[in-house]
Amino acid sequence: MSVPRPTSLLVLGLGNLICGDDGLGVVVVDRLSRRYSAPPGVRILDGGTLGLSLLPYLEDAEAAILVDAVAADGPPGTIVRIEGDEVGPAVSARLSPHQVGVADLLDAARWRLRCPDRLLLLGAVPKTVALGVGLSPAVAAAVPELTRRVLAAAAELGHMLPRRAVDEGPAAQSPDLLAGACRL
Repeated sequence: MSVPRPTSLLVLGLGNLICGDDGLGVVVVDRLSRRYSAPPGVRILDGGTLGLSLLPYLEDAEAAILVDAVAADGPPGTIVRIEGDEVGPAVSARLSPHQVGVADLLDAARWRLRCPDRLLLLGAVPKTVALGVGLSPAVAAAVPELTRRVLAAAAELGHMLPRRAVDEGPAAQSPDLLAGACRL
């Protein structure tokens, strides 16, 4: 018996803002939240480093787009897209302390037979995940394109996120909050 899920699409930003490029996912979902409206059934969530605490959100989603820094081949700032069964192995390669939680989160959802039907990881190759605030220039330069790709992936999954007339939220009044992130 299948239980209906209340969230059609979860866009989940992951990472730690005080570990350099590891904060990429959080920066992108902040940008999405300020600049685009989430229609009914779509949730844009800053998951930070919450790990297993995010399990209820992931389990409630039919589809999920995870946004994060991704250990992959290519120079810093290279956009990475990983889908389906390849997402788990991609986050099990430890890039930073929070990724152990991401792998555990996905495993827990699978074990409970509540993993989203569609799973996508979008991110960029980091330059550094060392302690420090702000994205490296190469990763900051990738933020606008990564944001566009998240929007395109949401559209592929049947969800258009309309642009707001003006930016909203605390970061709209304080551009320094996203130190190192360029604006779209």
